[in-house]
Amino acid sequence: MTLRVGILGFSEGNGHPFSFSAIVNGYDDTAFARVGWDGIHAYLRARKADEFGVGDVRITQCWMPDLKMAQALAAACRIDTICQAPEEMIGAVDAVMILRDDADSHWSLAEPFLKAGLPVFIDKPLCVRRDELDLFEPYLRSGQLMSCSGLRYAGETDGWRRAPDQFGELRLIRASVPIDWPRYGIHMLECAMGALGVRPVAVQRHAVAHGSVAVRLEDHSLLLIDALGATPTPFSLQVFGALGNAEVQIRDNFTAFRRTIINFVELVRTGKPVIAPEDTLLVIRTLIAGVEAEPGGAEVLVRP
Repeated sequence: MTLRVGILGFSEGNGHPFSFSAIVNGYDDTAFARVGWDGIHAYLRARKADEFGVGDVRITQCWMPDLKMAQALAAACRIDTICQAPEEMIGAVDAVMILRDDADSHWSLAEPFLKAGLPVFIDKPLCVRRDELDLFEPYLRSGQLMSCSGLRYAGETDGWRRAPDQFGELRLIRASVPIDWPRYGIHMLECAMGALGVRPVAVQRHAVAHGSVAVRLEDHSLLLIDALGATPTPFSLQVFGALGNAEVQIRDNFTAFRRTIINFVELVRTGKPVIAPEDTLLVIRTLIAGVEAEPGGAEVLVRP
């Protein structure tokens, strides 16, 4: 039986409704060429036909505040139904994915679906306020809600995930991303925690022109994340340990996103968290500590 998923978007600069939908449903090449997401279109065209699709999952409904954009998404990604309001999906889908990274919209969009008992995936960052995290927490713990950066599942870090002790005692993890700490710093928090199992305990912001955040880790090593604004910055991660060092640049969004979808489908089918709730809570509490920290100021502890 088809597992029906609804997609909610869109936020400025975030093409995830298009990429995630295409990975599941496939895409119409001509229609996709018209939507303006040339980078996404290029990496979709580079994949083989048998890499598309996730079992019997189908994106069947979509909603966006801009009807023309919703129509473009539906045409490009072969989605049957465009909803006039998000709540129209209740009763018509088995799960929803909220694919926009403006965290302030997440609770209001998710609440009707969570209260209706539907499984929900929310794009990063889940939230940047403690009061909203308190609202989301019961749903994370119950296995109804999943939220993460796709880079938690980045293929480029598979070797680290399989042998996290290969570096010996960690000394430094250094990362760069474009844009800002709340929306993009989370990529490297999630990537480092997912691949290396590190645990943040405190955050300090540097008094520099870009978003530079030092995350003190439980093992007394340091995770340094530089969010360099609207620049052509690679998603880069370097690890330095007592036994060696390594660097990756994360470019394969397709694999990371497809794995994210597969894991969400597992949650939908089992009703159990696929990421330990404490891990997601730790990611978001670290993110919030970085938002609360004053540039050049004292450390902010990562706390409930």
